[in-house]
Amino acid sequence: MIQKKAAFRLPAGTPTTGPANEPAGENDEEPPGTSSGLAKVLTISPLECRRRSTAPVLPTALRQHCACVPLRTTAFRRNFFPGSTDKDWSDWRWQIRNRIRSLEQLEKILNLSDAERQGVEMLGAKLPVGITPYYMSLLARDAPDQPLRRTVVPTVHEFRQMPGEADDPLDEDRQSPVPGLVHRYPDRVLLLVLDFCSTYCRYCTRSRIVGHGGFHPSTARLERAIDYIRSTPGIRDVLLSGGDPLTLNDERLDWLLGRLRQIPHVEIIRIGTKIPAVLPQRITPKLVRTLRKHHPVWMSLHFTHPAECTPDAYRACNRLANAGIPLGSQTVLLKGINDNIDTMKALVHHLLRMRVRPYYLYQCDPISGSGHFRTPVEKGLELIRGLRGFTSGYAVPTYVIDAPGGGGKIPLMPDYVLGRSEGSLLLRNYEGRTFRYPDAEMP
Repeated sequence: MIQKKAAFRLPAGTPTTGPANEPAGENDEEPPGTSSGLAKVLTISPLECRRRSTAPVLPTALRQHCACVPLRTTAFRRNFFPGSTDKDWSDWRWQIRNRIRSLEQLEKILNLSDAERQGVEMLGAKLPVGITPYYMSLLARDAPDQPLRRTVVPTVHEFRQMPGEADDPLDEDRQSPVPGLVHRYPDRVLLLVLDFCSTYCRYCTRSRIVGHGGFHPSTARLERAIDYIRSTPGIRDVLLSGGDPLTLNDERLDWLLGRLRQIPHVEIIRIGTKIPAVLPQRITPKLVRTLRKHHPVWMSLHFTHPAECTPDAYRACNRLANAGIPLGSQTVLLKGINDNIDTMKALVHHLLRMRVRPYYLYQCDPISGSGHFRTPVEKGLELIRGLRGFTSGYAVPTYVIDAPGGGGKIPLMPDYVLGRSEGSLLLRNYEGRTFRYPDAEMP
């Protein structure tokens, strides 16, 4: 039997095809994970996946995960969505309609721990549960401590409020001149387009808002925010967030971007999204063309763990990058999830291969019920020390705390400057060695 050629290159998980060289005649709405690509992937055995998974920067378990995700996803579909077709699975709207949202659904797919079951039962007015079938297929059935599972499955720990935590620790509501618009920095604003996400992260900074139906993308509300931006000439940068702006349909997104582009002093538009990690099927050629119409458009992606860097995520990022959209990643530092150097290094290396610049490493905000996710600040500094000098400079994000009370982002760095001596600056390098730099003191 002649084995077909794989649809993507292993071990990195990077597809060999992308928006720039996809075969002519590809369905314009066809997102990552098409039926033809799936058929090719299924011809690769798990043994062959492991044999090809030889990237030196990845621990063995992560190499196997990246290589064999398509096989795991196929088994997941067969078990839990047996009636779905390849076309269904590849349709982002189908993915949203079939999100896992209830305890009953979770129990059919996962062996829940007592802490998880109690967490779902107690949710009430808290951030709801919502997980796309695609992302659910990446979760381990019998491992409550699996990093990806901990980020999206509620636990009872969310209901334990620690000292210093608050529902709105960044004081966004106080800095909101009109509903859904935060104006903290002089030359830029944050526009909360809607409160819906395809998948809800349990450490979400805006859990007080997201998923509760309070922020609809209505024309009246968005026009009020646009009017404020138009009447404030100092605003040159608009960040769209929410909720996830890419859950809007193409036409609605095109309208919003077009209205912002009509304002002369708006220089750049940024979009904050986790879609490439949790719903890569959304990054269609039509969406990419819509975004390209409104350049310069930048995108801040949210990747948390290397296990999210699947072949579909690679292809989604390739499409965006090939459209000339600069991509950066904003990663939240989370206890027991990405707070060790091997995991963080694997993540940032994946991101660079996906043409995503590791931009920020966020200290987890002190939102209510986040104590089980937050690490000491020294852990973040330790990770930066473990990256700086030991890997590419492009792979080292800026470690920041978004200051409680609305103080904005404050960068943190390890102590590389030791002081001054005899007209020289004393510096410590990544190896711990001390060097002198002849530096004149400020007058």
